[in-house]
Amino acid sequence: MKSQLQITFRNIRPSKEIDGWIRAEVNKLETFYTQLMGCRVAVEIPHRHHKKGSPYHIRIDLRVPNGEIVVKRGPSLNARARHLGECELEKQAELRMMHKDLRRAIHDAFKAAGRCLQDYARRQRGAQKSHLELPEGRVSKILPREGYGFLTSIDGHEIYFHKNSVLGRAFPRLKVGTAVRFVAEEGEKGPQASTVQIAHG
Repeated sequence: MKSQLQITFRNIRPSKEIDGWIRAEVNKLETFYTQLMGCRVAVEIPHRHHKKGSPYHIRIDLRVPNGEIVVKRGPSLNARARHLGECELEKQAELRMMHKDLRRAIHDAFKAAGRCLQDYARRQRGAQKSHLELPEGRVSKILPREGYGFLTSIDGHEIYFHKNSVLGRAFPRLKVGTAVRFVAEEGEKGPQASTVQIAHG
């Protein structure tokens, strides 16, 4: 396990078995996302909980570059508990079912965390890809009242852009010298930028 792991139990006795389940799930996450920096897991049984279904609260905090992913899973009724109806369970059978429910609750919570982590990784790859592919330039002339301006690319070409081509309604923030990334295309009067965004970093 590369990332730092912290496990907290509330109103439930810690055990090596539960600890092992959690560590195995974290290892799975690390196989498809190697940049996981830390993981905090809280397993809790609230003081007041449902008599049917899984009573467990599972919270997973994943520390990733530039942020944190939080997944929470609360009590839910399951099919087995519903089928049991109002019948009382013997203590031994009830403990076995709760034990099984905890394993499933941990698995389901980590499954959800895995989906969130995959979404985050896709967004991160997309951001890096667009950041690398879009050429950079600087605003060389800005005419706020007329609603357009010019930017100069790294290779020295001057390119026209209209305020409607600036993403995030950021046209009023543009000044001469502002670093931007852009998508260039051929217009009627020469090259123009169809997409302009302020370069960060």
